[in-house]
This record gives sequence, C-alpha cells and structure tokens, in this order.
Amino acid sequence: MIEAILVDDEIKALHSLTWELTNFSDEITVGASFTDPIEALHYLESHTPDCLFLDIEMPSMDGFQFIQKMTNKNFPVVITTAYNQYALKALKNEAIDYLLKPIDSDDLHETIIKIKKHNAKNFSADRLERILLNFNANLLNKRITINTDGKLLFLEADEILYAESDGNYSTLYLVDGQKILLTKKLKEVNEILPADTFFRIHNSYIINLNKIKEFLKTDGYVVLKSNHKIPVSRQKKSDFLDLL
Repeated sequence: MIEAILVDDEIKALHSLTWELTNFSDEITVGASFTDPIEALHYLESHTPDCLFLDIEMPSMDGFQFIQKMTNKNFPVVITTAYNQYALKALKNEAIDYLLKPIDSDDLHETIIKIKKHNAKNFSADRLERILLNFNANLLNKRITINTDGKLLFLEADEILYAESDGNYSTLYLVDGQKILLTKKLKEVNEILPADTFFRIHNSYIINLNKIKEFLKTDGYVVLKSNHKIPVSRQKKSDFLDLL
C-alpha cells in the first residue's frame, strides 16, 4: 500500500485530490494532508511517506521553497500545478511526474503506477534541486528557452509579438524588430510558449495576447501594438472571442 502526503494551500484542491485517490484505495492511502506548508515540513521531519503530492503555487511558501527546506528527501515527489507550459515536460525528466489541475483520473492512475514502480533511492536531493531550477527558471519567471543556431536563447514572454509558420520552420517576431528563425513547426512552438499569454489564432500564426491593439471583426484581423495585421481563422474565431 502506497502512503501519500498531500500539500496544497487550497482546501478544495486537497479534498478533490483525496477523493480521487480513494478511487485507488487498494493501491494508495492518504497518510496526511496539509494546507499549511510549515506543518507539513514538521510532519516530514519524523515521517517518510512513499510519495508527496506538492502544489507549486502556495502564497505563504511556494513549492520550491518547500523543497529547499525539506530535510528528508528520500521519497518521490509529484508536482501539482495549474500551469500548462512546456517547462512541465522538462520537469517530467526530474520529478517522478506532474499533474495538471483540475486533475484527471486517468492521469492520476498513470502517476500511481509510476510511483509503484519507482525506486525512491534514485530520487536524490540533487534531482529535487534540478526540479527547483527547471521550474523556477522556466515557469514562475515565464522565461522561454529557445534552441537556435547552436545556442540557447532566453526570452521573456513580453519580448515576443507573434510567431509565424513557414512549413517545417517558424519565425519569432520580437518587439525590438528582431526575427528568429526556428527549425520547429508552429505546433512545436505552440507547446513552448506559455498558454496563458499566447494563442494560436490561425494555422500559420500564434500571437501574444498582451500585444493586441484591436480586433477588426468584419475583416477578421487582429492588429498588434506593432501594427502588424494577423488573420484570424474561421475555426479559431469563436475560441478567440470567448478568450477575449
């Protein structure tokens, strides 16, 4: 039987995850749950669970600070977060798994399988530190890492106006007038850009929602603050209007 500890400042989120876990009562049990990260840290000083479900976004102490303060790290950690960004993919290489809120039952079931197969000895403090670095650099600070011309380019979301498709390539258009050619299809670029800031408005275009100046409904175009006119596809128009 897997003993899980839950840490999330939102009581509704704790209740929801606990309820989901009870569906797997023959595999996992909730040993304790905490809305106060300080209480959770004290508990973990004298208890070693089989896994920890940890929320990243907590106002009093975020998940990274929590990991740094943990004195006992000999168990796998499952990150829970509301952010659907490419940094999560990098995280999956370090944490045992992550769960995107609202948590899907099928995803949770797969996570439990991974926990059962996992050897906690391989989950070292060094790996936890890499979780911290990956998330803190790419998620909370909303920095975007671009691999181009044999180098890594770090951009803030606010520096990007839009992205345009060119077959198997894409071009990023920056606020300062720069153009960055990427050897990625637009679909891959869309996975890199933060979903709360960028929207694929057309098969050939992704725009920064914060850079919209006006929407020409009749013509079906968005005008950015840079005065670039970007077409809105018929398929995307409804979702775009809902978003606005």
